[in-house]
Amino acid sequence: MPSDTPLQLLGGLTATDFLREHWQRKPLLIRGAFPDFESPLEPDELAGLACEENIEARLVEEHAPAGSWQVSHGPFDEATFARLPERDWTLLVQAVDHYVPEVAALLEHFTFLPRWRLDDIMVSYAPPGGSVGPHVDQYDVFLLQASGRRRWQLGGQVPDDAAILDGLDLRILERFEVEAGQDWILEPGDMLYLPPAWAHHGVSQSADCMTVSVGFRAPSADEAITSYADYIGEQLPASRRYADAGMAPPADPAELDDAALARMRALILETLDDPDQLAQWFGRVMTQPKYVDQLVPTETPTDPDALVAALRAGEPLERSPGSRFAWRALGGDRATLFADGDGLACSVGLARALADAGPVDAGLLAHEEAPQVLAHLLDAGSLAWPWDEEE
Repeated sequence: MPSDTPLQLLGGLTATDFLREHWQRKPLLIRGAFPDFESPLEPDELAGLACEENIEARLVEEHAPAGSWQVSHGPFDEATFARLPERDWTLLVQAVDHYVPEVAALLEHFTFLPRWRLDDIMVSYAPPGGSVGPHVDQYDVFLLQASGRRRWQLGGQVPDDAAILDGLDLRILERFEVEAGQDWILEPGDMLYLPPAWAHHGVSQSADCMTVSVGFRAPSADEAITSYADYIGEQLPASRRYADAGMAPPADPAELDDAALARMRALILETLDDPDQLAQWFGRVMTQPKYVDQLVPTETPTDPDALVAALRAGEPLERSPGSRFAWRALGGDRATLFADGDGLACSVGLARALADAGPVDAGLLAHEEAPQVLAHLLDAGSLAWPWDEEE
């Protein structure tokens, strides 16, 4: 997607303008981001997903019998929905793009952002008054109104230590003040972008209010440091240790002096400051699937020759729902293809083709390593034959 083309999706801004002025900086309301938009699923279909095993779903009730707010987790059943009142509750289902191809197709509108930054698409339904309370999220999100109407109010950025209501499985802010001019009702096709840590409150204004939330992943500093240290640590020999050859006699044998701390600091920094290893770790962590159990490895190793024959017979492979791909050049014609937390060395052309959204068909056989790489991805569950998914 050209970065200098005005996009209706971004209210007429170019991708460059949006990234410079709004991304992770300030909200953007976009009227008619998706003209004549029709919701890719109905409330009953969303409720059906929430009744299935292994699909993450929550039901948030305000003024519930057990308290002012109540959160319950799926899977639900028909009796759960039958007892609900006519207002003041919200159903939220995560990763709907993993199960509904029409929802997954929405992601192709966001290619002005790195594909590996995408997390998932959550879809919510709420009757009048339905809400999850004023809160903040620690990630970027595009809130697309799919059907009905929702009122959004923004309260500005809040600090990490902002007070939240106690005793709830929700991070509802104790105090929320609407900023001037930050109060809108969104209609189908309207969209609101919010950067991290921006207080917001959305309340359904109709009986058919459905909102599509396109969220983006960003590891926290504590998660990143712990994960990277573990990744590096697994590769270090036991002989790599603190050393103090040539040190001066200590003035006090019990003191941890500056020289000792400097040696320890140097050991840690020299070990961690490895750009190549950082790239390999980052590619793996950013392609970790949201739900690992969604990947279904093959029971027996794939025969590359049989795979080639099937591709040449016109049988394409498909990326498994929820699988994540990225790539990074290694120099020359070599690259690392990252797929669902794994890394495979191959040609740049093959890595780019597989990390793209294009077809996985016989055209890839022009790359010499394709049979072995495709077989590996098929065995790992990152790719699948269409007939396996139908079964």
